[in-house]
Amino acid sequence: MPSFAMNGPAAAVDPDEGWSLPAWTYRDAEFHGLEMARVMRPSWQVVCHVSDVAAPGDWHTLEFLGESIIVVRGRDDVVRAFSNVCRHRGSRLVDGAAGCAKKLVCPYHAWTYELDGSLSGVPGKARYPDFAMADHGLPPIELETWRGFIFVRLEGGGPSVADMMAPYEAQVAPYRFEDVRALGRVTLRPRPVNWKNVADNYSDGLHIPVAHPGLTRLFGRGYGVEAEPHVDRMWGGLIDAPSSNWSERLYQRLLPPVPHLPQDRQRFWLYFKLWPNVAFDIYPDQIDFMQFLPVSPTETLIREISYALPDARREMKAARYLNWRINRQVNAEDTVLIARVQAGMESPSFTVGPLSADEVCLRAFCRKMRALIPEARLHHPPAPGWSHHNPKPKAVL
Repeated sequence: MPSFAMNGPAAAVDPDEGWSLPAWTYRDAEFHGLEMARVMRPSWQVVCHVSDVAAPGDWHTLEFLGESIIVVRGRDDVVRAFSNVCRHRGSRLVDGAAGCAKKLVCPYHAWTYELDGSLSGVPGKARYPDFAMADHGLPPIELETWRGFIFVRLEGGGPSVADMMAPYEAQVAPYRFEDVRALGRVTLRPRPVNWKNVADNYSDGLHIPVAHPGLTRLFGRGYGVEAEPHVDRMWGGLIDAPSSNWSERLYQRLLPPVPHLPQDRQRFWLYFKLWPNVAFDIYPDQIDFMQFLPVSPTETLIREISYALPDARREMKAARYLNWRINRQVNAEDTVLIARVQAGMESPSFTVGPLSADEVCLRAFCRKMRALIPEARLHHPPAPGWSHHNPKPKAVL
Protein backbone atom coordinates (compact mmCIF):
# COMPACT_ATOMS: atom_id res chain seq x y z
CA MET A 1 0.00 0.00 0.00
CA PRO A 2 1.16 3.59 -0.55
CA SER A 3 2.61 5.26 2.54
CA PHE A 4 1.59 8.67 3.79
CA ALA A 5 2.98 10.88 6.56
CA MET A 6 2.38 14.34 7.95
CA ASN A 7 5.43 15.96 9.49
CA GLY A 8 5.58 19.12 11.58
CA PRO A 9 3.09 20.42 14.16
CA ALA A 10 -0.43 19.04 14.02
CA ALA A 11 -3.15 21.42 12.95
CA ALA A 12 -5.56 22.76 15.55
CA VAL A 13 -9.10 21.42 15.46
CA ASP A 14 -10.64 22.92 12.35
CA PRO A 15 -14.06 22.03 10.92
CA ASP A 16 -12.64 22.40 7.40
CA GLU A 17 -9.54 20.26 8.02
CA GLY A 18 -10.92 17.21 6.23
CA TRP A 19 -12.29 19.07 3.22
CA SER A 20 -10.93 20.37 -0.05
CA LEU A 21 -11.03 23.99 -1.13
CA PRO A 22 -14.40 24.90 -2.64
CA ALA A 23 -14.81 24.64 -6.39
CA TRP A 24 -15.45 28.36 -6.87
CA THR A 25 -11.88 29.15 -5.77
CA TYR A 26 -10.64 27.32 -8.88
CA ARG A 27 -12.37 29.70 -11.29
CA ASP A 28 -13.23 32.97 -9.49
CA ALA A 29 -11.46 36.11 -10.76
CA GLU A 30 -11.49 37.94 -7.42
CA PHE A 31 -10.10 34.95 -5.55
CA HIS A 32 -7.45 34.62 -8.24
CA GLY A 33 -6.44 38.24 -7.72
CA LEU A 34 -5.95 37.72 -3.99
CA GLU A 35 -3.98 34.53 -4.67
CA MET A 36 -1.59 36.39 -6.89
CA ALA A 37 -1.04 39.05 -4.22
CA ARG A 38 -0.85 36.82 -1.14
CA VAL A 39 0.37 33.47 -2.45
CA MET A 40 2.33 34.05 -5.65
CA ARG A 41 4.05 37.41 -5.31
CA PRO A 42 5.74 36.38 -2.01
CA SER A 43 6.71 32.96 -3.39
CA TRP A 44 10.08 31.81 -4.69
CA GLN A 45 10.19 31.06 -8.41
CA VAL A 46 13.02 29.16 -10.08
CA VAL A 47 14.54 30.89 -13.11
CA CYS A 48 17.48 28.76 -14.21
CA HIS A 49 20.70 27.12 -13.05
CA VAL A 50 23.96 28.95 -12.43
CA SER A 51 25.45 27.02 -15.35
CA ASP A 52 22.91 28.75 -17.63
CA VAL A 53 24.49 32.13 -16.77
CA ALA A 54 28.07 30.95 -16.56
CA ALA A 55 29.87 33.94 -18.11
CA PRO A 56 29.59 37.71 -17.50
CA GLY A 57 26.69 39.07 -19.56
CA ASP A 58 24.80 35.77 -19.73
CA TRP A 59 21.15 36.32 -18.89
CA HIS A 60 17.90 34.41 -18.46
CA THR A 61 14.37 35.76 -18.11
CA LEU A 62 11.20 34.69 -16.35
CA GLU A 63 7.74 36.00 -17.22
CA PHE A 64 5.67 35.90 -14.03
CA LEU A 65 2.44 37.67 -13.04
CA GLY A 66 2.88 40.33 -15.70
CA GLU A 67 6.45 40.97 -14.58
CA SER A 68 9.48 40.31 -16.74
CA ILE A 69 12.46 39.37 -14.59
CA ILE A 70 16.02 39.19 -15.89
CA VAL A 71 18.79 37.29 -14.12
CA VAL A 72 22.25 38.32 -15.32
CA ARG A 73 25.83 37.61 -14.32
CA GLY A 74 27.88 40.77 -13.79
CA ARG A 75 31.46 41.49 -14.67
CA ASP A 76 32.25 40.94 -11.00
CA ASP A 77 30.87 37.37 -11.36
CA VAL A 78 27.87 38.18 -9.15
CA VAL A 79 24.45 36.98 -10.36
CA ARG A 80 21.70 39.55 -9.88
CA ALA A 81 18.02 39.85 -10.75
CA PHE A 82 16.26 42.97 -12.03
CA SER A 83 13.00 44.09 -13.52
CA ASN A 84 13.42 43.77 -17.28
CA VAL A 85 11.93 47.23 -17.79
CA CYS A 86 13.63 50.47 -18.82
CA ARG A 87 13.29 53.31 -16.31
CA HIS A 88 12.58 55.82 -19.08
CA ARG A 89 9.35 54.79 -20.82
CA GLY A 90 8.78 51.25 -19.52
CA SER A 91 10.01 49.35 -22.56
CA ARG A 92 11.21 45.79 -22.13
CA LEU A 93 14.98 45.72 -22.35
CA VAL A 94 15.61 42.21 -23.69
CA ASP A 95 13.42 39.75 -25.54
CA GLY A 96 13.46 35.98 -25.34
CA ALA A 97 14.36 33.44 -22.71
CA ALA A 98 18.14 33.75 -22.72
CA GLY A 99 21.07 35.58 -24.23
CA CYS A 100 24.35 37.36 -23.61
CA ALA A 101 25.08 41.09 -23.59
CA LYS A 102 27.95 43.43 -22.74
CA LYS A 103 25.41 46.01 -21.58
CA LEU A 104 21.62 46.14 -21.41
CA VAL A 105 20.52 48.69 -24.02
CA CYS A 106 16.89 49.69 -24.36
CA PRO A 107 15.73 49.22 -27.98
CA TYR A 108 13.38 52.22 -27.70
CA HIS A 109 15.61 55.20 -26.76
CA ALA A 110 19.00 53.50 -26.12
CA TRP A 111 19.15 54.08 -22.39
CA THR A 112 22.02 51.87 -21.33
CA TYR A 113 22.50 49.84 -18.16
CA GLU A 114 25.55 48.05 -16.87
CA LEU A 115 25.36 44.39 -15.88
CA ASP A 116 25.07 45.44 -12.23
CA GLY A 117 21.86 47.34 -13.10
CA SER A 118 23.32 50.84 -12.90
CA LEU A 119 22.30 53.38 -15.52
CA SER A 120 25.37 54.43 -17.51
CA GLY A 121 24.08 56.03 -20.70
CA VAL A 122 21.24 58.43 -21.54
CA PRO A 123 21.17 60.03 -25.01
CA GLY A 124 20.57 63.76 -24.66
CA LYS A 125 21.16 63.60 -20.93
CA ALA A 126 21.56 67.37 -20.69
CA ARG A 127 17.95 67.84 -21.73
CA TYR A 128 16.70 66.09 -18.55
CA PRO A 129 16.81 68.80 -15.86
CA ASP A 130 17.83 67.79 -12.34
CA PHE A 131 18.37 64.21 -13.47
CA ALA A 132 20.45 61.92 -11.21
CA MET A 133 21.49 58.82 -13.10
CA ALA A 134 22.39 57.03 -9.88
CA ASP A 135 18.69 57.11 -8.92
CA HIS A 136 17.50 55.39 -12.09
CA GLY A 137 19.19 52.02 -12.12
CA LEU A 138 17.16 48.88 -12.77
CA PRO A 139 14.94 47.90 -9.84
CA PRO A 140 16.55 44.91 -8.08
CA ILE A 141 14.57 41.75 -7.36
CA GLU A 142 15.36 39.43 -4.48
CA LEU A 143 17.45 36.45 -5.55
CA GLU A 144 18.59 33.27 -3.83
CA THR A 145 20.79 30.51 -5.17
CA TRP A 146 20.03 27.13 -3.66
CA ARG A 147 22.27 24.23 -4.65
CA GLY A 148 22.99 25.84 -8.02
CA PHE A 149 19.40 26.77 -8.88
CA ILE A 150 18.54 30.47 -9.06
CA PHE A 151 15.28 31.59 -7.47
CA VAL A 152 13.64 35.02 -7.36
CA ARG A 153 10.65 36.46 -5.54
CA LEU A 154 8.76 39.70 -6.04
CA GLU A 155 7.99 40.26 -2.36
CA GLY A 156 9.87 39.04 0.69
CA GLY A 157 9.00 38.12 4.23
CA GLY A 158 8.75 34.33 4.13
CA PRO A 159 11.37 31.63 4.59
CA SER A 160 14.32 31.23 2.24
CA VAL A 161 14.47 28.33 -0.21
CA ALA A 162 17.23 26.84 1.94
CA ASP A 163 14.99 27.04 5.01
CA MET A 164 12.09 25.48 3.12
CA MET A 165 14.23 22.57 1.95
CA ALA A 166 16.14 22.18 5.23
CA PRO A 167 14.29 18.97 6.24
CA TYR A 168 15.53 17.30 3.05
CA GLU A 169 19.04 18.65 2.58
CA ALA A 170 20.63 15.30 3.42
CA GLN A 171 18.47 13.54 0.83
CA VAL A 172 19.21 16.09 -1.89
CA ALA A 173 22.96 16.46 -1.30
CA PRO A 174 24.13 13.26 -3.08
CA TYR A 175 22.52 14.33 -6.37
CA ARG A 176 25.11 17.09 -6.94
CA PHE A 177 22.63 19.71 -8.10
CA GLU A 178 25.41 22.28 -8.27
CA ASP A 179 27.17 20.39 -11.09
CA VAL A 180 24.27 19.66 -13.45
CA ARG A 181 23.86 21.14 -16.93
CA ALA A 182 20.75 21.69 -19.05
CA LEU A 183 19.73 18.78 -21.26
CA GLY A 184 17.57 20.94 -23.49
CA ARG A 185 15.60 24.17 -23.48
CA VAL A 186 12.80 25.43 -21.31
CA THR A 187 9.42 24.25 -22.59
CA LEU A 188 6.12 25.98 -21.94
CA ARG A 189 2.92 23.93 -21.93
CA PRO A 190 -0.38 25.84 -21.63
CA ARG A 191 -3.21 24.10 -19.79
CA PRO A 192 -6.85 25.32 -19.58
CA VAL A 193 -7.06 24.75 -15.82
CA ASN A 194 -6.54 26.65 -12.57
CA TRP A 195 -2.98 26.43 -11.27
CA LYS A 196 -4.17 24.76 -8.05
CA ASN A 197 -5.50 21.80 -10.01
CA VAL A 198 -2.01 21.22 -11.38
CA ALA A 199 -0.44 21.61 -7.93
CA ASP A 200 -3.05 19.37 -6.29
CA ASN A 201 -2.53 16.65 -8.86
CA TYR A 202 1.26 16.78 -8.51
CA SER A 203 1.10 16.07 -4.76
CA ASP A 204 -1.74 13.56 -4.89
CA GLY A 205 -0.73 9.97 -4.19
CA LEU A 206 -4.13 8.30 -4.32
CA HIS A 207 -4.50 8.59 -8.10
CA ILE A 208 -1.22 6.84 -8.91
CA PRO A 209 -2.53 3.23 -8.84
CA VAL A 210 -5.77 4.31 -10.53
CA ALA A 211 -4.67 6.60 -13.35
CA HIS A 212 -0.96 5.90 -13.96
CA PRO A 213 -0.51 2.25 -14.94
CA GLY A 214 3.07 2.87 -16.01
CA LEU A 215 4.14 4.25 -12.63
CA THR A 216 2.30 1.39 -10.95
CA ARG A 217 4.22 -1.12 -13.07
CA LEU A 218 7.47 0.60 -12.07
CA PHE A 219 6.75 1.16 -8.36
CA GLY A 220 4.21 -1.51 -7.52
CA ARG A 221 2.41 -0.29 -4.40
CA GLY A 222 5.47 1.49 -3.09
CA TYR A 223 4.55 5.10 -3.89
CA GLY A 224 4.59 7.38 -0.85
CA VAL A 225 3.81 11.00 0.02
CA GLU A 226 4.48 13.25 2.99
CA ALA A 227 4.09 16.93 3.86
CA GLU A 228 6.47 19.30 5.61
CA PRO A 229 5.37 22.89 6.37
CA HIS A 230 6.74 24.28 3.08
CA VAL A 231 7.53 21.20 0.97
CA ASP A 232 5.71 18.08 -0.19
CA ARG A 233 7.76 14.95 -0.85
CA MET A 234 6.71 12.04 -3.04
CA TRP A 235 8.76 8.95 -3.86
CA GLY A 236 8.81 5.51 -5.45
CA GLY A 237 11.42 2.78 -5.82
CA LEU A 238 11.70 0.73 -9.01
CA ILE A 239 10.64 -2.85 -8.43
CA ASP A 240 12.55 -5.80 -9.86
CA ALA A 241 9.67 -7.37 -11.83
CA PRO A 242 10.13 -6.49 -15.53
CA SER A 243 7.40 -4.23 -16.86
CA SER A 244 5.15 -5.39 -19.69
CA ASN A 245 5.74 -2.01 -21.38
CA TRP A 246 8.89 -1.93 -23.53
CA SER A 247 10.00 1.61 -22.57
CA GLU A 248 9.65 0.85 -18.89
CA ARG A 249 11.27 -2.57 -19.21
CA LEU A 250 14.27 -1.15 -21.07
CA TYR A 251 14.61 1.64 -18.52
CA GLN A 252 14.64 -0.91 -15.73
CA ARG A 253 17.30 -2.92 -17.56
CA LEU A 254 19.52 -0.16 -18.99
CA LEU A 255 19.62 2.35 -16.13
CA PRO A 256 23.31 2.15 -15.17
CA PRO A 257 24.84 2.50 -11.71
CA VAL A 258 25.38 6.10 -10.62
CA PRO A 259 28.63 6.24 -8.62
CA HIS A 260 27.81 9.35 -6.57
CA LEU A 261 24.45 8.06 -5.31
CA PRO A 262 24.00 5.80 -2.28
CA GLN A 263 22.77 2.29 -2.95
CA ASP A 264 19.21 3.01 -1.84
CA ARG A 265 18.94 5.82 -4.44
CA GLN A 266 20.24 3.89 -7.44
CA ARG A 267 16.74 2.92 -8.56
CA PHE A 268 14.65 5.51 -6.76
CA TRP A 269 12.46 8.33 -8.07
CA LEU A 270 12.01 11.33 -5.78
CA TYR A 271 9.74 14.36 -6.10
CA PHE A 272 9.55 17.64 -4.18
CA LYS A 273 6.99 20.42 -4.47
CA LEU A 274 8.03 23.71 -2.89
CA TRP A 275 5.15 25.90 -1.75
CA PRO A 276 3.22 26.85 -3.72
CA ASN A 277 4.04 25.95 -7.33
CA VAL A 278 7.63 24.81 -7.97
CA ALA A 279 8.49 21.13 -8.32
CA PHE A 280 11.66 19.07 -8.72
CA ASP A 281 11.56 15.56 -10.20
CA ILE A 282 14.75 13.81 -9.15
CA TYR A 283 15.82 10.61 -10.89
CA PRO A 284 19.11 8.70 -10.84
CA ASP A 285 19.65 9.78 -14.44
CA GLN A 286 18.46 13.41 -14.45
CA ILE A 287 16.69 16.23 -12.61
CA ASP A 288 13.69 18.18 -13.91
CA PHE A 289 12.16 21.33 -12.55
CA MET A 290 8.58 22.32 -13.20
CA GLN A 291 6.51 25.41 -12.38
CA PHE A 292 2.78 25.90 -12.52
CA LEU A 293 2.54 29.56 -13.55
CA PRO A 294 -0.93 31.12 -13.23
CA VAL A 295 -2.16 32.99 -16.31
CA SER A 296 -5.82 33.49 -15.38
CA PRO A 297 -8.35 31.81 -13.07
CA THR A 298 -8.68 28.99 -15.60
CA GLU A 299 -5.32 29.02 -17.42
CA THR A 300 -1.90 27.79 -16.34
CA LEU A 301 1.47 27.67 -18.05
CA ILE A 302 3.65 24.72 -17.09
CA ARG A 303 7.32 25.69 -17.42
CA GLU A 304 9.91 22.93 -17.31
CA ILE A 305 13.41 21.82 -18.28
CA SER A 306 15.69 18.86 -17.56
CA TYR A 307 19.22 18.94 -16.14
CA ALA A 308 21.81 16.20 -15.74
CA LEU A 309 25.41 15.56 -14.87
CA PRO A 310 27.74 15.00 -17.83
CA ASP A 311 27.72 11.26 -18.59
CA ALA A 312 28.71 9.89 -21.99
CA ARG A 313 27.75 6.27 -21.29
CA ARG A 314 25.43 4.83 -23.93
CA GLU A 315 23.30 3.22 -21.24
CA MET A 316 22.80 6.57 -19.53
CA LYS A 317 21.83 8.29 -22.77
CA ALA A 318 19.32 5.52 -23.43
CA ALA A 319 17.96 5.72 -19.88
CA ARG A 320 17.40 9.46 -20.22
CA TYR A 321 15.53 8.97 -23.48
CA LEU A 322 13.40 6.22 -21.95
CA ASN A 323 12.73 8.38 -18.88
CA TRP A 324 11.39 11.05 -21.26
CA ARG A 325 9.13 8.50 -23.00
CA ILE A 326 7.77 7.19 -19.71
CA ASN A 327 7.06 10.64 -18.29
CA ARG A 328 5.60 11.92 -21.54
CA GLN A 329 2.88 9.31 -21.06
CA VAL A 330 2.45 10.25 -17.40
CA ASN A 331 2.08 13.90 -18.40
CA ALA A 332 -0.51 12.99 -21.02
CA GLU A 333 -2.50 11.09 -18.40
CA ASP A 334 -2.29 13.99 -15.94
CA THR A 335 -3.38 16.45 -18.62
CA VAL A 336 -6.61 14.52 -19.06
CA LEU A 337 -7.13 14.22 -15.30
CA ILE A 338 -6.77 17.91 -14.49
CA ALA A 339 -9.02 18.88 -17.40
CA ARG A 340 -11.73 16.53 -16.08
CA VAL A 341 -11.47 18.08 -12.63
CA GLN A 342 -11.59 21.65 -13.94
CA ALA A 343 -14.66 20.82 -16.02
CA GLY A 344 -16.35 19.11 -13.08
CA MET A 345 -15.78 22.14 -10.87
CA GLU A 346 -18.07 24.15 -13.12
CA SER A 347 -21.04 22.06 -11.92
CA PRO A 348 -23.25 23.60 -9.20
CA SER A 349 -23.54 20.10 -7.76
CA PHE A 350 -19.96 20.20 -6.47
CA THR A 351 -18.80 22.49 -3.69
CA VAL A 352 -16.14 20.74 -1.57
CA GLY A 353 -14.96 17.16 -1.37
CA PRO A 354 -13.78 15.10 1.61
CA LEU A 355 -10.04 14.54 1.96
CA SER A 356 -8.74 11.19 3.13
CA ALA A 357 -6.43 11.08 6.13
CA ASP A 358 -3.86 9.82 3.60
CA GLU A 359 -4.14 12.97 1.48
CA VAL A 360 -1.66 14.76 3.72
CA CYS A 361 -0.24 17.05 1.04
CA LEU A 362 -3.64 18.27 -0.11
CA ARG A 363 -4.69 18.85 3.50
CA ALA A 364 -1.55 20.90 4.12
CA PHE A 365 -2.10 22.91 0.93
CA CYS A 366 -5.72 23.71 1.84
CA ARG A 367 -4.67 24.69 5.35
CA LYS A 368 -2.18 27.24 4.04
CA MET A 369 -4.63 28.66 1.51
CA ARG A 370 -7.30 29.16 4.16
CA ALA A 371 -4.81 30.92 6.40
CA LEU A 372 -3.86 33.33 3.62
CA ILE A 373 -7.37 33.85 2.23
CA PRO A 374 -10.03 33.07 4.87
CA GLU A 375 -12.82 33.26 2.27
CA ALA A 376 -11.51 29.91 1.00
CA ARG A 377 -13.65 28.43 3.79
CA LEU A 378 -16.85 29.58 2.10
CA HIS A 379 -18.60 26.92 0.05
CA HIS A 380 -19.99 29.55 -2.31
CA PRO A 381 -18.44 32.81 -3.56
CA PRO A 382 -19.24 36.02 -1.69
CA ALA A 383 -21.05 38.87 -3.43
CA PRO A 384 -19.03 40.57 -6.17
CA GLY A 385 -16.56 43.11 -4.85
CA TRP A 386 -15.74 41.16 -1.70
CA SER A 387 -12.02 41.14 -2.36
CA HIS A 388 -11.77 44.95 -2.34
CA HIS A 389 -12.61 45.03 1.36
CA ASN A 390 -10.51 42.06 2.37
CA PRO A 391 -7.76 42.83 4.91
CA LYS A 392 -4.69 40.63 4.82
CA PRO A 393 -4.58 38.16 7.75
CA LYS A 394 -2.16 39.26 10.48
CA ALA A 395 -0.57 35.84 10.73
CA VAL A 396 -0.16 33.23 8.01
CA LEU A 397 1.41 29.78 7.90
